[in-house]
Amino acid sequence: MAEFFHMGGYAFFVWSAYGAALLVAVALIWQSIADYRTQARLVETLEKAAGGRVRRAAHRQSGEAPS
Repeated sequence: MAEFFHMGGYAFFVWSAYGAALLVAVALIWQSIADYRTQARLVETLEKAAGGRVRRAAHRQSGEAPS
């Protein structure tokens, strides 16, 4: 088992690579959750300002092209 963790002399490189990959994955997940929460708050704020949910049909009635 010790030989597995030693990895033929390359343990520092291998375990630091695993650590860096894990750190990046955790940071990406955290950032994605934070951005989702920010976007959800923005949608809520915009819907309140517009007096409710804005639907695509409202754009068609005004003559605007849907995006």
